[in-house]
Amino acid sequence: MKLYYSPGVCSLAPHIALREAGLPFTLEKVDADTKLTASGADYRAVNPNGYVPALEIEPGLVLTEGPAIMQYIADRAPAAKLVPPAGSMQRYRLQSWLNFITSEIHKGFSPLFKQGMPAEAKTLFKEQLAQRFDYVEQHLARHDWLLDGGFSVADAYLFVTTGWSGFVGIDLKKWPAIMAFRERVQARPAVRDALRAEGLLK
Repeated sequence: MKLYYSPGVCSLAPHIALREAGLPFTLEKVDADTKLTASGADYRAVNPNGYVPALEIEPGLVLTEGPAIMQYIADRAPAAKLVPPAGSMQRYRLQSWLNFITSEIHKGFSPLFKQGMPAEAKTLFKEQLAQRFDYVEQHLARHDWLLDGGFSVADAYLFVTTGWSGFVGIDLKKWPAIMAFRERVQARPAVRDALRAEGLLK
């Protein structure tokens, strides 16, 4: 399998999942501006939308969208227990968290990275994100992980997205349970290996 990624963006979550799962894979870096891969290919031939991640499962078979990719990876390595069993209520809870993170947190950050976005608009988006963080904080104040069964791909996704806070002027110290959660995740060997591979950790 080959994961197309850009350092530190949402593709870091399936990168972490691959390492947690212990599956063999290769990485292909994508330039977010030029849409060229490290080998010089046009990434839009892989994913016409032009954004990462994309997982090439085999030649000609590509899966896109992070939440789907992470569930596929986890299902390929059931012993790693990165997702609950298909059809279980816990699996639906996982999907609920993945949908919440992708729509309410991930996309909540997107306007804050856009050049030319008025300051007043950014303030409104930050306030909305703060409300979402309040919700997550309440949960993590009572639980180490998003699911009762332990670390899952949803935790990897939350770790990645909350990590963008410092780049947009959001101080996570307001949410101590999220801060403690991030420390737990970053202490995992597979997470540290992924961060090093993307040049995000020495």
